[in-house]
Amino acid sequence: MGTIDDYLAGLDPTGATVIGHAYEVAREVVPDAEQGLGYGMPALRYRGKSLLSLMRAKSHIGVYPFSPAAIAEISDLLDGVDAAKGTIRFDPASPLPDDTIRALVRARKAQIEGS
Repeated sequence: MGTIDDYLAGLDPTGATVIGHAYEVAREVVPDAEQGLGYGMPALRYRGKSLLSLMRAKSHIGVYPFSPAAIAEISDLLDGVDAAKGTIRFDPASPLPDDTIRALVRARKAQIEGS
């Protein structure tokens, strides 16, 4: 097991299902991403850099791509979603669409590859 697997095992079923699915979608885009930590959070890492983290809060799930620029790049896909400089928040009952997750991960992957 890895850090993400351990984190998912401790979540409520709804949170684990929604977050686990988001990580599966991210791995479709970056199959060689590895489980690790980013800023102390369970995260997918790519080429030694943090790619994506999702964390359960009391009333939402937070998505952290470790890049305000990645969020800005997909802002047209975030209409009606609570997005800030470094975080996207959504209600577990209304998860982010898979295409939005894919676009966010592609944007962050491109940044990592360009650095």
